[in-house]
This record gives sequence, C-alpha cells and structure tokens, in this order.
Amino acid sequence: MGATQVRAAGPRATDLLTVGEMARRSGFTQSAIRYYDELGLLSAARTAGGQRRFQRSSLRRLALIRAARNMGLSLDEISAALAALPRERIPAQADWAGLSDGLRKRLDEQITALEALRDQLTGCIGCGCMSLDNCGAFNPADSASSDGPGAAYLPALLRRACPASVPV
Repeated sequence: MGATQVRAAGPRATDLLTVGEMARRSGFTQSAIRYYDELGLLSAARTAGGQRRFQRSSLRRLALIRAARNMGLSLDEISAALAALPRERIPAQADWAGLSDGLRKRLDEQITALEALRDQLTGCIGCGCMSLDNCGAFNPADSASSDGPGAAYLPALLRRACPASVPV
C-alpha cells in the first residue's frame, strides 16, 4: 500500500491528434480538415512519414470555422479572422475575445441584410397587389439587368456569389 498511485492525466490542449481523430471530434470530413490545413486555417505538424498531427486546441479553430461558415462568412473572411490568433501558443480567452469583437461587426451587417430581406419578402407577399405589371419586385422589362448578374434587389451582402463547393 506504500506504492504511489499514478493518476492518468486527462486530455491536454497540446495533445496531438490525427486527421481521423480531428474529423471524429469536429464533425468535419477528413478531406475538409486537410483542405483547411492547406489553406492555412489550421496548422499541423508532420510525422516522419508525412502524416498530419494537430494540437487538440485546433478543435476550437474548427468550431469557429463551422460557426463562421454558418454565418455566411467566406473562407477569406475566416482566414483574416483566424490570422488575429497567435500561432506560437495556444490562444487564450483574451485572444478569442478579440477575434469575437472583430466578427461582431460582420455578424451585425449580416443580420441587417437578413432583416432587410425578411422585411422585403413580407411586404411583397403581404401587399396583395396581384399585379405583375405594377409590382416592383417582378422587374418588368428586366430593368434590373443593368445592375449586373444575380438578384439585384437583394441586399448587397446577400447578393455576393457563393464560393465553389467547399468540403465540410
């Protein structure tokens, strides 16, 4: 009974995870994780055999990527936001708070654009004019074609082109 019991240590943020472990923990596909690593959104160490190993703290970056993509942010916007986080150490709460403040403005713009869309749709559906000749939303004679491609009457933030399919 004099022997010292060694208690197994729990997971630490510095533990290294394989691509498969990252995929299981994050819900992203392995190909998405490799893609995000290639883009520089994640940072992996390489084994002697060339396999990627990610710090457990990379799961937080993936959670941010998921939330930001669901907010409608482009990968370029996400990359710019993640660039604010330190690479030489695990980001602290203050680092994440600074990133959050930066995204808040973009999220507020997205909310404003979605509210404008909602209000426009409600007005159009509820107006009851039933006249395609007089309805401004119908765009008689394709007058919106001079505004360029896409849905010209949507708020600008909602008009931007969707990026090519990105693995998730």
